[in-house]
Amino acid sequence: MRELSVVGVRVELPSNQPIVLLKEVDGDRYLPIWIGAVEATAIAYEQQGVKPPRPLTHDLMRDILTALKAPLRGVEIVEMKENIFYADLLLGEGVRVSARPSDSIALALRAGAPIRCAEQVLAEAGIIIPDEQEDEVEKFREFLEQVTPEDFAG
Repeated sequence: MRELSVVGVRVELPSNQPIVLLKEVDGDRYLPIWIGAVEATAIAYEQQGVKPPRPLTHDLMRDILTALKAPLRGVEIVEMKENIFYADLLLGEGVRVSARPSDSIALALRAGAPIRCAEQVLAEAGIIIPDEQEDEVEKFREFLEQVTPEDFAG
């Protein structure tokens, strides 16, 4: 398993499909995952420090896990079949629950849990952005600083 960090979310044009971009912590590969608008908003809210007046679903999940004393120990993106990613939540003392990567990432950000990815998934779906395209990543980061969660509604 390789640890990943969340670069951020954006809307892919012209399809208006949200995407979350992850990057290897100790490597050069990026992992783009297409996600739903609700999950994109949840990830963007947490990255931007937006605190809604009432808990969102992922906040509720974190609070339930805390109340049950079953903390989220990590998220693992374990497989990709037919272009669909699969993840597991690692809870408490060795409990593993299957979940969508988008929900898993939103929850991991709230719980401060590490996100890891199977080497096989990174080998298959990971991309390396050449140095000459690093300015595109920088533009993406600038975009992330300006985007609001409401941009994903729709």
